Amino acid sequence: MATKSKIQAHSTTLDELDFSILTLLQQDGRMSFTVMAEKLSVSISTIRTRVTKLLDDKTIQIVGRVNTARVGFHVYAQIKISIRPAKLIPKVSAQLLKIKEVSFLAITSGDFDLEMDVMCRDNNHLLQIVNDYVSKIEGVDHTETNMYLKVLKYAQPDLNLIN
Repeated sequence: MATKSKIQAHSTTLDELDFSILTLLQQDGRMSFTVMAEKLSVSISTIRTRVTKLLDDKTIQIVGRVNTARVGFHVYAQIKISIRPAKLIPKVSAQLLKIKEVSFLAITSGDFDLEMDVMCRDNNHLLQIVNDYVSKIEGVDHTETNMYLKVLKYAQPDLNLIN
């Protein structure tokens, strides 16, 4: 791995060891502290301390990633949302965050104010989300929905891209 200089992330400074730990956890989120310590030639207590710090400062979150299609979510879609007046963006965003099917929500630049991804059981479920929830929120002017027909890549960022 390329040598990383210390990088300031909010109030936390990440060094080369932190990035090495993060890279190992991206490869296998269940990797034991013992294995990480051996691979990185440091003590288990050092790994434990660093991982705890990374968890506490919210640099990482260790979760199980579900294969959505295998558990019954067969429709994955992007919904772009235009808000009028624009001052309602925070209020609309707060309402959208309450929708359990929302897996991603962001304020965007361009023709739309918000972009969100939803995971649904089927097309009828998606239609229900758009027509019964999203379009009925005060301030939603119009939407554009694009279905992902096949996800070709869904990955975490490559930490080697950080200089």
